[in-house]
Amino acid sequence: MKRFEIIDGMRGYFLVFMLINHLVFVGGYWMVEVNHRQFAFVEDAQGFVFLSGLLIGMVYARKMLKYGYEVGRQAIHGRAFELYRYAMGTVMAVLVVQMVLPDAFRLWYNWLGTTNFDAPLRLAAIATFLFQPTFMDILPQYIVYMLFAPLLVWLCLRGKWLHVLAGSLIAWMAAQLGLQRFATEPLNALITGADEQGIRDSFNMLGWQIVFFPAMVIGVLVAQGKIDWTRIFSPERTWLPKLALAICLFFLPLRIATAWDLLPQPVLEKFATMEIRADFGPVYLLNFAAVATGLAWLLIAGPKHRSAWIRTAAGIVTGVFTLRFLRLLGRHSLQVYVWHVAIVYAVYYVDGRTPELSQLTKTTIAVVCIALLALPALWREREEISAALFGQPATEPARNKPGSNAR
Repeated sequence: MKRFEIIDGMRGYFLVFMLINHLVFVGGYWMVEVNHRQFAFVEDAQGFVFLSGLLIGMVYARKMLKYGYEVGRQAIHGRAFELYRYAMGTVMAVLVVQMVLPDAFRLWYNWLGTTNFDAPLRLAAIATFLFQPTFMDILPQYIVYMLFAPLLVWLCLRGKWLHVLAGSLIAWMAAQLGLQRFATEPLNALITGADEQGIRDSFNMLGWQIVFFPAMVIGVLVAQGKIDWTRIFSPERTWLPKLALAICLFFLPLRIATAWDLLPQPVLEKFATMEIRADFGPVYLLNFAAVATGLAWLLIAGPKHRSAWIRTAAGIVTGVFTLRFLRLLGRHSLQVYVWHVAIVYAVYYVDGRTPELSQLTKTTIAVVCIALLALPALWREREEISAALFGQPATEPARNKPGSNAR
């Protein structure tokens, strides 16, 4: 297996479940409940951001080691600008469609507000990521993180990775204390539109960077050969997975209790301050660290463990993350993510224009949408597919072109 294949498979897995969770139907549908977030305070977006940071560190650290800081900086910022074009292009495309489709303005109001081409202040807010339409909010934070990434990657290469981690922790603590509001409150008042919406986002970038930048640091250390995963996650060192499992089991009843509103109000009021998703609060941080550690141990050490059931579990998880369909999606995660936004908006529009659908119909639509996710990836690999089917000469795959192998 090539080095990035399992990472591609994991990104594909997160994209599939992001789509399932983002499909909105009147009356809901059962597939949205089949998700790991039902048992832990862990969601697909966290894994997607983590893997993106990991690849930034791995890929661009090697580039800087080989060609120097300036080449690496240009590559990262070039990638960030490409992402920005996709982010803005997605918004513009949705606004154009909104002008054409009957009743789209009303149906998409909860997701777009009064955003249109006659609202220059709102468009400026979108262009500066102050207003982020629903489901278009992952790319903006990724772009902002990439603007800082060249300097931080370089610091890691110079042995200052602990300083980077310390800065990330301080920024996360600032987010938990709401210190960003010194800046955001005046901006919110400045850009508030006719729909009484000003700053709109699902992710506090100061909080969520604790997922991206530590992953980037790990990626840099991997690129330098300073991490031996088989020593850290060995079959004999079981205290790490045991600790991770203990944390997950501690939070499991709390997750179920909060989902079903079973916590007493005094407990809930205190607990809620620690599990603010937008700020990536302590509850989310602990859960993500535990699940990531346990999963890493299972993938690396699990196949060599003396216990047959652990080896079986490792084989099942590895098999899922190496499914060809998921790896296909993961190799083109940027294009697939943008395409998933189009699918979600289209389904929401159709659902709003029709009588309430049956669960069977909703399930069928969801399955078809999952299959449709592959269209951008298939298009980008059409030459390789054609070569495999008809024996024609294949060109270099898109994911291996310079500057395109980190998403």
